[in-house]
Amino acid sequence: MTDSAIDFHGAGLGLRRALMGPLAAEDHLPLDFLEVAPENWIGVGGRYGREFRALAERFPIVLHGLSLDIGGPDALDVDLVRAVGELMREIRVPLYSEHLTYCAAQGHLYDLLPLPFTEEAVRHVAARVRQVQDILGAPIALENASYYAQPHRAMSEAEFIGAVIAESGCDLLLDVNNIYVNSINHGYDPQAFLRSLPLDRVRYIHIAGHYDEAEDLKVDTHGADVIDPVWSLLAEAYSLVGPLPTLLERDFNIPPLAQLLGEVAQVRALQAEAVTPLERRA
Repeated sequence: MTDSAIDFHGAGLGLRRALMGPLAAEDHLPLDFLEVAPENWIGVGGRYGREFRALAERFPIVLHGLSLDIGGPDALDVDLVRAVGELMREIRVPLYSEHLTYCAAQGHLYDLLPLPFTEEAVRHVAARVRQVQDILGAPIALENASYYAQPHRAMSEAEFIGAVIAESGCDLLLDVNNIYVNSINHGYDPQAFLRSLPLDRVRYIHIAGHYDEAEDLKVDTHGADVIDPVWSLLAEAYSLVGPLPTLLERDFNIPPLAQLLGEVAQVRALQAEAVTPLERRA
């Protein structure tokens, strides 16, 4: 966290440009924070820049990157990291997160691709994470990613995630929908997987909808409402880590703001009902 950053809590919404007008038009919104991809806002001026900074005055903003390529073979984009740091200082951002994936190989591939679950990959990713954190002067968070094919594994997905976090010193952005999607696509128990993660390092949580391609194939689109099994998994996560800040993602098929705020209200209701591990032991 930068020296001037503010903390964030509660229930938030991913900021998309289609939502900027509706958000600006409401004086009292039941939102605790917003999340943006920094690549979409670095260097943006004019009307959009003014509207974005006005929202940043009203709500804490967290950054969730798309193109850092933390696991890729290309040299780390130090210029991007420095630009992210400048944006963090400008609007007092408490956290920058990215995906535990790669997205470039001799140029950007415009997709988030799975890493091999190996010790070599752990060392490679952890070294790059430490470099990013040294530049920013703060820990980042990495998200457990959805994936549809696995290049190679010498350890389980949860072991890989835990090893990267332990070696790099970063935090975990827990994506509940990604756990559910992967559990269907790869045939594992989502609750058991959740419990196998380094839950003491979870900084905040993502929840979203997905697309049902087939009974045994779910696609992480962020283009639909959250379904009941994912809400149940979020409640299970709260029982393990407490009601941490939680962000609703919606990237397309964006409904009216009131409908999105209804899902945000569901997040807040689950947070209010959450029984933390300490309370469960009492």
